[in-house]
Amino acid sequence: MEKSFRELHRIAALVPEMTGIPICRGAETYLPGPHAPVASDAARDLVARAMAAPEDDPLYVVAIGAITNIASAILLEPRIIAKIVVVWLGGHALHWPDTREFNLAQDLHASRIVLNSGVPLVLIPCMGAASHLQTTLSEIKDYVQPKGPIGQYLYDTYERCSSDHFAKSRVIWDVAAIAYLVNEAWLPSVVTHSPLLSDDCRWSVDASRHFIRYVRHVHRDLVFRDLFGKLG
Repeated sequence: MEKSFRELHRIAALVPEMTGIPICRGAETYLPGPHAPVASDAARDLVARAMAAPEDDPLYVVAIGAITNIASAILLEPRIIAKIVVVWLGGHALHWPDTREFNLAQDLHASRIVLNSGVPLVLIPCMGAASHLQTTLSEIKDYVQPKGPIGQYLYDTYERCSSDHFAKSRVIWDVAAIAYLVNEAWLPSVVTHSPLLSDDCRWSVDASRHFIRYVRHVHRDLVFRDLFGKLG
């Protein structure tokens, strides 16, 4: 958590539009049990924002990591379920052999709370959907590096990811969740039953469960065209 907190401050210093936007520390541990929230500044802030949202204008909550803070907020104040929509980059596609994905597998208790709670959820799988968001160092050099301090920072960060970029691409996973909010047509989706999550990180289906929105594909070119243009 602390690394993410510091990284947000570094990025905020490079992006003038982030001036004044609060950055809260999240949970320092994962949920210790299925009914035990982990209190944090981020969870409390989410509860306050959700409860202040108008009845006909829900708060959209974007999650690009372990879902601990959102699950904790739901446990701290279950009424926010009717006040928010969660857009989560988590797990793998429902047809994947497993869903042993970093964001989901880090906190099984939190993942189950969100999947089981009935909160309006847009689930963006990693493998099988967001995995289409591949780019290369050459593309980043052409379309990102020239875009001022943030462009140079992103280029340097990408370059440091590997000592050998020849014929290699990298998935920029987290862009998927924001892209859905920008234009949901870029991430075609269907309504399906919320999946069940096993202890060994596999999906199963129960047709009696509530519905969620499930992203089946990501139009990679449309997402990156928008991102590269807005960086300028």
